[in-house]
Amino acid sequence: MTDVAIRVENLSKLYRIGARQESYRTLRDTLAGAASAPFRRIKSTFQRSSVPASERSDEFWALKDVSFEVKRGEVVGVIGRNGAGKSTLLKILSRITEPTSGYADIYGRVGSLLEVGTGFHPELTGRENIYLNGAILGMQREEISRQFDAIVAFAEVEQFVDTAVKHYSSGMYLRLAFAVAAHLEPEILLVDEVLAVGDAQFQKKCLGKMSEVAKEGRTVLFVSHDLTNISVLCRSTVLLTTGMIARLGAPADVIDFYLNQQQQSRRSAFWDLSEAPGDAVAKITSLCACREDQSLPDSFALSEPIVLGVEYVVLQDRPRINPVFVVKNALGLAVFSTSNFEDREWGSRSYAPGRYYAECQVPAHLLNEGRYSIHAMLVQETRSVNASVEGMVTFSVYDDGITRGDYVGDWVGVVRPRCVWRTEER
Repeated sequence: MTDVAIRVENLSKLYRIGARQESYRTLRDTLAGAASAPFRRIKSTFQRSSVPASERSDEFWALKDVSFEVKRGEVVGVIGRNGAGKSTLLKILSRITEPTSGYADIYGRVGSLLEVGTGFHPELTGRENIYLNGAILGMQREEISRQFDAIVAFAEVEQFVDTAVKHYSSGMYLRLAFAVAAHLEPEILLVDEVLAVGDAQFQKKCLGKMSEVAKEGRTVLFVSHDLTNISVLCRSTVLLTTGMIARLGAPADVIDFYLNQQQQSRRSAFWDLSEAPGDAVAKITSLCACREDQSLPDSFALSEPIVLGVEYVVLQDRPRINPVFVVKNALGLAVFSTSNFEDREWGSRSYAPGRYYAECQVPAHLLNEGRYSIHAMLVQETRSVNASVEGMVTFSVYDDGITRGDYVGDWVGVVRPRCVWRTEER
């Protein structure tokens, strides 16, 4: 048996914007099309679409010559901006739509979760839809029955399992759809960006199940905008850009390349008062990430402190306005937050209308190497936010090797403090 679960060769999909849409097909058309599918694959390998020029409209290539392989038991992430071709790829692999050229080979039984409730019949109950989906996957009734209780328990729909799913909330739909896809023992699981519909607790539960599925040796192709989940779950990652593979490799390398494409470092930002972010009480007029001498380097060494500064204008008398910084890493996770709440002079004083500047120093040997962004806020009375700016100022931290010794590998962790060690012989 081959160790390849998915093989994609020169896969392309062309849409014609504004073209005459294909009419609904009869059952006879569908059966005839299924019988001729192997011959269409051979034809598509050697021939492009032959639609007459008179019938063509604006052409849009959702995918263009995409090729890659997924080994059995691998968890592979697919990332990219909206419109990059991620969902089109999964629809072709799920046999929902056909490619314009190229082909994809799937070696194993496929379970798909492409959008909420895909494959469910709204008039059938949850119980009936579980058995229907199992039958579609080619499972015997005994196999489905063996997993039935686990599916219902995971989806938390015990009370409604005999209710027609058209009466389910979107959350119940999603829970049951994922539970069915994950528990009916598909050899290959295709998951699109649908977990964002569920609550945080259910998302965590789904990610745990996907990790469990992967450990059982099954293959997972996971499309997501959540780069944290991609980095934790996946062994390799595919980056799609305008329908083509821009990068393929380890998650850390691909994600770093993707983020560098999205945003270059910008150590300062300025606004005129008329356009400054804020309200009638206070506005932020400038932000910066700089050195102690106010210079703006391309990046900061691990061993040097970083000064975060904010200039703001108070427009009305207020008893208390505090600047707040939240520093986030490249995956959007908040690394830490800080404010001048504890500043004895300014933390709780009244502010007369005027222009103010505040800064704080991020200690050396705190942040690990990587890219960071600043979320700055002006908070009134520790309750309401008068001004908020996120992602306008970014900076990078590089490893200058001071704390490494002879170690040359990656340093694990979001932060990298230089802790004091003591060793003794006893």
